[in-house]
Amino acid sequence: MIQPLAYVNPESKIANNVVIEPFVTIHKNVEIGEGTWIGSNVTIMEGARIGKNCQIFPGAVISAVPQDLKFEDEETVVIIGNNVVVRECVTLNRGTKATGKTVIGDNCLIMAYAHVAHDCVIGNNAILANAVQLAGHVEIGDWAILGGLSAVHQFAKIGEHVMISGGSLVRKDVPPFTKAAREPLSYEGVNSIGLRRRGFTPEKIAEIQEIYRTLYLRGMNNNKALSRIEAEMPATKERDEIISFIRASDRGIMKGFLSR
Repeated sequence: MIQPLAYVNPESKIANNVVIEPFVTIHKNVEIGEGTWIGSNVTIMEGARIGKNCQIFPGAVISAVPQDLKFEDEETVVIIGNNVVVRECVTLNRGTKATGKTVIGDNCLIMAYAHVAHDCVIGNNAILANAVQLAGHVEIGDWAILGGLSAVHQFAKIGEHVMISGGSLVRKDVPPFTKAAREPLSYEGVNSIGLRRRGFTPEKIAEIQEIYRTLYLRGMNNNKALSRIEAEMPATKERDEIISFIRASDRGIMKGFLSR
């Protein structure tokens, strides 16, 4: 299933039923799983680990060296999960010695012209729309959706089930289950539509909404709000995830719109 006009280094490990179209270049130290399709003019460089049933569209460059002046040609990888779609002209850089890897989870969609820099970690079922730009060391949770042309500052963290408006500048961390928009990026409510689509009950969504009312709408600083949430709301997986995310935030979380 490898076209004669493609170049595949003999040291790479390619599953038997991978389809490789003309003018593809695959370097050594590359692994590609079963059922994956590699479109024309894709370049896959050293350190790529691509899972099963992925689709990589023309012009994408996978596992190029990081755009980091501290990089010293150390051996690192980019790991792409199963059922991932990488659209035209996407660039995915491999890691640096800081973590050794860039990771893309299962079932992700990375649309055309997006860039994922070194040492990023993207969870499962995430969507990066067209021309999203991630700086180094960004972390994105499962089921997060980033609107087109959004740019994310290095070391920023985006929680699970987050929805970020197109054209956003993400300078602060975005807590789980929220919607984010405006400039500067601000809390716009809970991502209730997305949560309903993923099977969250009305009661669970109401619980999450009450947590964020306490955090963003009742005039308290974060520490006081988190203490009240812990004291007055029963412990649940979602409550504890929100609290842990905010307390672990190094950059600080986005502000509420009303707080400005």
